[in-house]
Amino acid sequence: MGEAVLFWVLAAVAVIGALGVVSAPKAVYSAISLAVTMIALAVLYIAQDAPFLGVVQVVVYTGAVMMLFLFVLMLIGVDSSESLVETLRGQRVSAIVVGVGFGVLLIAGIGTVSANGFTGLAQANRNGNVEGLALLLFTKYLWAFELTGALLITAALGAMVLAHRERFERRKTQRELAIERFAPGGHPTTLPNPGVYARHNAVDVPARLPDGRGSELSVSAILQLRPVPGDHGDEPGDGSRELR
Repeated sequence: MGEAVLFWVLAAVAVIGALGVVSAPKAVYSAISLAVTMIALAVLYIAQDAPFLGVVQVVVYTGAVMMLFLFVLMLIGVDSSESLVETLRGQRVSAIVVGVGFGVLLIAGIGTVSANGFTGLAQANRNGNVEGLALLLFTKYLWAFELTGALLITAALGAMVLAHRERFERRKTQRELAIERFAPGGHPTTLPNPGVYARHNAVDVPARLPDGRGSELSVSAILQLRPVPGDHGDEPGDGSRELR
């Protein structure tokens, strides 16, 4: 009774998370929904006497892959308008065909197993869950396991090739960079940070130089400069002046 209740509760959570992946308005929400689905599946694995699969599901997929997705989304961001543009012609039709084919294979596999009967967890895990899984992977399903590894390596190499940017100019040497830095109009030292010698840490407030003037170099060119704050009672010409 308890196992059935656990299954229906976790199954509902997994389905709701899967629906959230495809219906969430933002990519971050989709990633979090996918993480919820993976955690629900991990608990189901553990409940079915497969602790190794449950731990791998949490550590590898939820803990590593999903966190990598979230880091990428936070670093580069995803515009909602870009996700609606079909960059590859016919990709939606291909996705539908592949999805239908995968569904047919899944139904055929479940029907075959149902007709021939299940082996049973007690027999499969007679020497332990980890030992039984390793025995199947490296004996009966060794070829499929190796093909999966080759597929993952191919995907990683393809991502590297797609993300590679060809350099069309010769890379400057350290000497050339130093000459440009000390040339007229260059900056031999690093630019001052916003808020230095100031009473505000906003990025549009320029840094104050030792003589009280504001440094225009400390604020990005796309921002509008704000007045440099000064002490009450400062003499005219101190930091209370505004940048022009």
